[in-house]
Amino acid sequence: MSKKSIGKAFILFFTVSFLIFKPLAIQAEELPEFLFEKALQESKDGDFIQAEKDWNLFLNRNPNDAAALSNRGNILLALGDPEGAIRDQSKAIEISPNDLDPYLNRGIAEEALKLWEEASSDYNYILKKNPKDVSALYNLGNVMGSMDNWIEAKRLFSKAASSNNGVAMAKSSEALAIYQLDDLELAEKKIRILIRKYPLFADARAALTALLWRKGFIGEAESNWAATAGLDIRYRDKKWLLNIRRWPPGPTNDLISFLALEDK
Repeated sequence: MSKKSIGKAFILFFTVSFLIFKPLAIQAEELPEFLFEKALQESKDGDFIQAEKDWNLFLNRNPNDAAALSNRGNILLALGDPEGAIRDQSKAIEISPNDLDPYLNRGIAEEALKLWEEASSDYNYILKKNPKDVSALYNLGNVMGSMDNWIEAKRLFSKAASSNNGVAMAKSSEALAIYQLDDLELAEKKIRILIRKYPLFADARAALTALLWRKGFIGEAESNWAATAGLDIRYRDKKWLLNIRRWPPGPTNDLISFLALEDK
């Protein structure tokens, strides 16, 4: 059975009659693959504390398993230890340098520490190997935005959005970068297209709220904010917008100004 990283589909086959009578500790000793799959499922289910314990147990017996190291690194990041995550991803890269997933995962951990140059280096390495990697394009766009290079961020978001695997968030980020660069007409066009396709997409609704307020269309801005608030209340939080969602400062300030007016 091939080993998969977190977030990728996998199928676990096992014989119930074989497992049912043996304690987990014995199973783990005799079936390391079972422990790997158990830790992977816990990771996918969000049971990060137990997943870390099981990844540790697996790696005690298999210290050079690159997939397990990378997956444990993801768990360490989820538990608030980006330094530990970087160590695990770096070791996974040493063991399996041709696997691109640890470079992506290390870049995400580096972003958590605002190590923009290091994250950029990891994402660029992936793009040299696969120029169409949507995750690397999108994450590098976020890094460029964090470095206040919105022209390059727009280019990267546009490439991610136009790929066959382009996702709605990449399209929204592209529109927001265009908004930051003051091309309001094009930004509005792209946001409205996105809303027509995904009417319950809170990010696009919030972006249109900010843009309409900027243009002076208060009534329509209020209508779109009502939809946004019903979908995701986090868009009220400026710190979340800037640091977690990674909106550009211009649209962020417009939305917060609109909300301040609405709250009076």
